[in-house]
Amino acid sequence: MSPEITGLRPLPHVERYTPLGPHLAVSPTVSVVVPAMNEAENLPHVFATLPTWVHEVVLVDGHSTDDTVEVARRLRPGLRIVHQTGRGKGDALAAGFAACTGDIIVMIDADGSTDGREIIHFVSALVSGADFAKGSRYVPGGGSDDLTVTRRAGNSVLRTIVNTLYRTRYTDLCYGYNAFWARHLPALDLDCEGFEVETLMNIRAARAGLRVHEVPSHERCRIHGESNLRAIRDGLRVLRTIVREWRRRRAAPAPLPQPATADQGAA
Repeated sequence: MSPEITGLRPLPHVERYTPLGPHLAVSPTVSVVVPAMNEAENLPHVFATLPTWVHEVVLVDGHSTDDTVEVARRLRPGLRIVHQTGRGKGDALAAGFAACTGDIIVMIDADGSTDGREIIHFVSALVSGADFAKGSRYVPGGGSDDLTVTRRAGNSVLRTIVNTLYRTRYTDLCYGYNAFWARHLPALDLDCEGFEVETLMNIRAARAGLRVHEVPSHERCRIHGESNLRAIRDGLRVLRTIVREWRRRRAAPAPLPQPATADQGAA
């Protein structure tokens, strides 16, 4: 018989914390999804900005013909690779989100236009109470080196339409830097292929009544290569998405947030 041990108390439950800095730590794990197609030259710059405390990085390869996958694996041991079977950014993000294991999912671009050092602001917004943290180039502290007059005007028109239809107060609509709690992924239910994916996420976050917090973000120019974005073509895709979602809402009304979403200025 083993000796009886007395006078000992059971250890309390110990939470696992991820340090974000000398005075800040969080318990949720963070997954970063990077959709990429022929971005081998840009990945060294992108991965160099990612915080060391990120739980996992999921790279979604969109049928690259260069050595995107090889470069990514060399740069980040333990990287998760998802080989996209469909086409387009929306399809790539859906595949990447499905592969994530973290509590928080962050989406960034692979062309160097989004800075991984800003991830801490998105995570801070979420752990402070937001359900969905959307990057904005138009709130104080945000900006863009890449917005053309055409893209800026198109974004403004499309944003106004969404804000009017869904009673939101979004300052930015078509920007690819966003983060959200993984538990809200079913509410987003991505079913689009192209660059309209950010608009679709913003609309469905509003329709689901999620608390949306806008985070200032600075968009930089693509470092290498040419963008697949086409302002007129993709603007029309966004418009069709807005109309489609509005028709769906009228056919099967979903609760709208009260009051309108989009708090501004993350910590």
